[in-house]
Amino acid sequence: MAISKVERLMNLVIALLSTRTFITAERIRETVYGYSDSASDEAFSRMFERDKNELRDLGIPLETGRVSQYDPTEGYRINRDAYALPAVELTADEAAAVAVATQLWESPELITATQNALLKLRAAGIDIDAVDAAPTITSTAALPGLRGSEDVLGILLSAIDNGQAVQFPHRPSRTEPYTIRTVEPWGVLTDRGRWYLVGHDRDRDATRTFRLSRIGAEVTPIGPRGAVQRPKDANLREIVERAVGEWPSGGQARVWIADGRGTALRRRATATEPHTLDGRTGEVITIDVGMFDRLAREVASYGPDAVALEPQSLRDDVVARLRAQAGVNAI
Repeated sequence: MAISKVERLMNLVIALLSTRTFITAERIRETVYGYSDSASDEAFSRMFERDKNELRDLGIPLETGRVSQYDPTEGYRINRDAYALPAVELTADEAAAVAVATQLWESPELITATQNALLKLRAAGIDIDAVDAAPTITSTAALPGLRGSEDVLGILLSAIDNGQAVQFPHRPSRTEPYTIRTVEPWGVLTDRGRWYLVGHDRDRDATRTFRLSRIGAEVTPIGPRGAVQRPKDANLREIVERAVGEWPSGGQARVWIADGRGTALRRRATATEPHTLDGRTGEVITIDVGMFDRLAREVASYGPDAVALEPQSLRDDVVARLRAQAGVNAI
């Protein structure tokens, strides 16, 4: 079974790095996996010439020379000293952009360029698969494709480029129904392998984060171009981290729960104390925040039977959800 060109090139690089002496083309054909199945000497010669040119194009220092002082046959090797490149300095966003691109560039037109880029960067010592952060994507020019939500992503990025609001069906989870949301989009970015839209939710009158996989296919740009601008002080990465990321270990919230209510929240309490709020008896519980967005949604789901007290950011989020829900019900 034929192997891919990238695997064959990697095998060739490993072989040429593993020797201090020059290796003949015939020896390479015999020992390097990917060449032995060449149909003929001519086919091998063409393949090997192409591969040598590929390595040189990638900046790999391929050398030629005599196999030994007694054997004038031409051989090949990679100069180890020249191959050991100095450290390549990339910012977090630059390295993350490469990591994102490797997942996106899967079209036949781009796959060869992608593989070449990967080979060169890994040769330079950059572990692009282990990048923790990913950049904010605000332009269609950087995204050749995306698995699963290509059409949705394309429309959203076009709207961001054009400064337009969008409407789309969205559901908080797979088991909940879709509702129409009207959003002023600020950017799209990834977190732990998932894609998110960040923007101002006009229906909730608040900043919101939407997972792309939970946005329906009917995304419609609305309003005039240039009407939407991302606030200068909006840090999209921090917004997503607050919405879907785990809070630092030890981060806790205080929530008042009415007597006989909020059983699920009570089970997770690390401390409780009796407290009467607006004439209703209940308890203030201390609970690990975990995922901020999930906790805010859960507290808001209890309506007047649960009140977020601390931190202030949790309280503000719950209040915004309740106000938005009240507005929807009033329509």
